[in-house]
Amino acid sequence: MKPRRKTPLPRAILAGELEGAFDRLPETVIANLRRPHSENARLWNSFYPRPGDALRLSSLSDVKPLWGSGAGTFTDESLEPHFWGFSVAGEPLPGLEQVLDEVDGPGPRTEIDLVLLGRSNLIVIEAKNLSTLGRCGRHQRRVCPEVHVSADHWLDHCRYWDVPAARFDRLLDLGPRPGPGVPAPACARHYQLARTLVVGDALARRQALRLHVWVLLPHERWPTHERTWLDVAERVRDGELWRRLRVVAWDESPTPH
Repeated sequence: MKPRRKTPLPRAILAGELEGAFDRLPETVIANLRRPHSENARLWNSFYPRPGDALRLSSLSDVKPLWGSGAGTFTDESLEPHFWGFSVAGEPLPGLEQVLDEVDGPGPRTEIDLVLLGRSNLIVIEAKNLSTLGRCGRHQRRVCPEVHVSADHWLDHCRYWDVPAARFDRLLDLGPRPGPGVPAPACARHYQLARTLVVGDALARRQALRLHVWVLLPHERWPTHERTWLDVAERVRDGELWRRLRVVAWDESPTPH
């Protein structure tokens, strides 16, 4: 059992500072809580479920998205939030470790900001405040094993093109596999959303749930993200999943209180 955190949480956390999740969260998440305009603090404060205020799927239908349709005609159900892989009480999201082993392997793990877990539906949310959607760091460092011939020898191939459970192109039409010298490929441009999509899909399939994928951002930042989002959305192969993609503004997010 991990000991209680010795250092106090920042004042940016408005409620729930004694919850067990803060004893389990990675230090990178805690460090972000201390930054000005912290997106992690804003996410916690927006979705922390106060007693008696369960978040319900029906409440999501009332939110007008920046992009996408309503939640649909799904059966209403309660949704349990999991912040960065942990419930409010600090319990790990069921199946997440196994999915990350299969998708990400031994390298850095995909960190989904928020998962809303229901009886029949799974909503994965990538939250942005002032930052932008992440691109592939290896490609930016010019060590992509597919594109840069000078990449380290042990990086023979990218697992997101090679490993069946991790392949981006199962869910996204990214064009042909990139080769040496090509311009920035779609897999590099949409790296963060692609990983989120693949991990969310594996989680949903493991528990036989219907997957939804959201991006949460400030209304005024939508023009910054719109072109990237439209490009990745158009690449989603499954038409039903495409209908469950949404972009939601922070000030219209479905807070449970």
